[in-house]
Amino acid sequence: MGNLAINTAQNVNLDYKLIGLGERAVAFLIDGIIILTYMTIMENVIAISELFDTDSWTRRGFLGLFLLPAFFYSLIFHILFGGQTIGKMIMKIKVVRLDGAPTEWYNLFVRWMLRIVDLWIFSPSIGILSILLSDKKQRIGDAAAGTVVISVKQKDNISSTILEDIKDDYEPVFNTVTQLTDKDVRIIKEAFTISKRTNDFKTLTLLRNKICDLLKIESELYDVQFIDTILKDYNYYTQNM
Repeated sequence: MGNLAINTAQNVNLDYKLIGLGERAVAFLIDGIIILTYMTIMENVIAISELFDTDSWTRRGFLGLFLLPAFFYSLIFHILFGGQTIGKMIMKIKVVRLDGAPTEWYNLFVRWMLRIVDLWIFSPSIGILSILLSDKKQRIGDAAAGTVVISVKQKDNISSTILEDIKDDYEPVFNTVTQLTDKDVRIIKEAFTISKRTNDFKTLTLLRNKICDLLKIESELYDVQFIDTILKDYNYYTQNM
């Protein structure tokens, strides 16, 4: 199920944790150093270059023009690199939509605009408090844009496997699960595991509906029972082929 739309474009990020204040602060500081370095270089270029050896107002105009990329740094990088700045790349975190899908430009634009509230009007205190108090670790910009910040560090654990513990006398329910691939089932299991752990019932329902649509099946089982059965059925058929 490579196009399972409850995930990022790579269909992997539902298995990763939400990021709180610490790593985001470090990424912010890294980006701040990059911005300050760029601004310092531009100021020195304007100061020493003969091309700008004119009146002070002209130099200020050129300086303002050259500093525009620094002002739009966060927005530009988030859009160009799919929810990451250089700081976020280094810290291996990124911005995604609440459903795990890749961000669109308008999500990132809303998020960027509200930096005024989160970071600048009352210093970073508003953003810090909103991250600490939010169950999804969102600042106000995230809440308005419908985004969260997640870790994209690779993890090797049991949830990355598709193995299920099934009994010898297990009776499968859905024989069409053989239409799925190992990759499909891994995605389903990752989404299922994290959704159960976080009590994300909306995602469980969305996952169930997508499985039903793909396999052209219906069931009266509850979402958790249904998905658990799908995983067990797949293991049963693949182990007995």
